[in-house]
Order: sequence, then C-alpha cells, then structure tokens
Amino acid sequence: MKWGLLLIGAMAQAHADVWRFAVIGDTPYSDYERAELPKMLEAIANSQVEFVAHIGDIKSGKDRCDDSLFADRHSLFNASRVPFVFVPGDNEWSDCDRVSNGSYHQHERLNKLRSLFWRDSLSLGQKKLTLERQPGNYPEHARFGLGPVLFVTLNVPGGNNNWGMTSQPSPEFLARNPVALAWLKENFTLARRKKLAGIVLLFQANPEFKHFNQGFGHNGYRDFLELLRDETLQFTGQVVAVHGDSHISRIDHPLRDKQGSPIINFTRVETHGYPMMGWTRGIIDSESPTLFRFETHPWPTRRD
Repeated sequence: MKWGLLLIGAMAQAHADVWRFAVIGDTPYSDYERAELPKMLEAIANSQVEFVAHIGDIKSGKDRCDDSLFADRHSLFNASRVPFVFVPGDNEWSDCDRVSNGSYHQHERLNKLRSLFWRDSLSLGQKKLTLERQPGNYPEHARFGLGPVLFVTLNVPGGNNNWGMTSQPSPEFLARNPVALAWLKENFTLARRKKLAGIVLLFQANPEFKHFNQGFGHNGYRDFLELLRDETLQFTGQVVAVHGDSHISRIDHPLRDKQGSPIINFTRVETHGYPMMGWTRGIIDSESPTLFRFETHPWPTRRD
C-alpha cells in the first residue's frame, strides 16, 4: 500500500513531536459568513496548522444547490494557503431535492461535488496534501497521515444518514452505508497494523451518541455507531470523531460501551456552526498521554 507509511514515515523522520490542524464546518450560511470566511481561513493559516478540514454543510439548508454556488465554494476553499480537505454534508447533496434547494436529484448533485472537490488524489488549497481515496464510486472517502495519526473522511451526512422518511431505508442509504462501514473498518485495521497512536474520523452528521447509549439509536446511524464502538474498544490508541450538524461547539467523551461506561480513548469534537462562526485547532503531541489537545477559536476574534 503506497500511501500509508510513506507519509507517516517521512514525518516521523523529521523528529517532530507536535503537529497542528484545524477543523471547521456548517459555514458559510449567510452573506456575512461568506465575506468573513476568507479572513478566518487567513487566520487559520497564520496559526501554523498543517491543514484545515471542513466537515460539511457549505451552505444554508434553505439555499439552492446550484452549480454557481458549488463553484464559488470550490474557489474559496482552493484559495486556502494551507491544504484544505472537504467532507460532504447533507445541505449540499442529500437535501438538494427540496423545492427551495432547486429540486435537484441527490445523486446528480453528489456527482457534481465529486467532479469538483474529489476529482484527483490531492486536497484543495494552494499547498496540497496527497490523499488515498477509497477505490470505487465514493472518492469523498479518503485517508492521509499526520505524524503518528491517521485521518479518515467519511460521507455520513446529517438527516439520519439519508435513511429517508419511512421505516424502510432509502436505496441510496443501502448502497452507500456498507461502503462507508467497510472504509471505517479498513482504516482501524490499518491503524492497528501500523501501531499508530491515533485515528481521527471526519464526517458531517451528529449521530446522536446519547440516544445510541440509551438503546434508542437512530436507524441511519446505528450500524455506524456499533462498529465505531467495537473498533474503538479494540484500538489501543486515541480515537477522535470530528463532526458538525447540530452547530454546538464542544469537546467531550460521549461514546459508551455496552455496560454504559465511558470509552476513555474516544473523544468527540464538534465544530462551530451558524450563527456562531469559529474554528477548532487540534494539537497532536506525541509526548502527551492523551495525544490530542483542542482549542476553540470563536470568530471574529474578540478584541478587549
């Protein structure tokens, strides 16, 4: 496998023990946020991060999913001074069949995103990361390394993972969900085999950990969370799940085992979201027992 340790090994040989990255999501939702986001991306680049990841919802749920909007976001993200990784959210594909969104077909909009944002093995941005994409029809599923950590992107959108409005799952869910689960499992296997210190999962949906822990998991997320729980318990390193969707900036430990005890090597990071802009910086410290630290940065920066 050509990806893996070429990147991780090269970074390890540099004898660095601290790496930084940034995550954002659920933005821009308004003209104000669209005007502010380039400024925030400049501030992020100035903070000396290795890359920034947007974990989905690049527009408001009421706005149209037109080609012109997609092109605008592509141009905006590609102008980032640091590598930029984008993971899809429901607002830009699975909700695009709404009349207010233009009555588009979900598959057609997702394929349009693929032709813009995931058309090769490189990230967006003025500087590029080389990514390894999952073989097949889901190029939005990718992975890359930073220091001793594996980063994995997954198309797991809000809106109950596009399960649909009935008790029976939608055909789209039935096609995509097994592919996403296979990608999740494969990357935990890779992280264990390479004895990596951590794995970071980047996806859009808030999968409702609390409901899952209580035995009332949502249909669209139940299999995902069961696999995530089982794989985390079998992994000796740290696991971080970064998501958006519910627009609540928080860092906590919401995943529990079958006995109801917190899984201590699991951390959830949720990004800022409209109407509150902001970003979160992750710090990988190889000498820290918890490996990761996180800092939240509201935007605009407060001036006292």
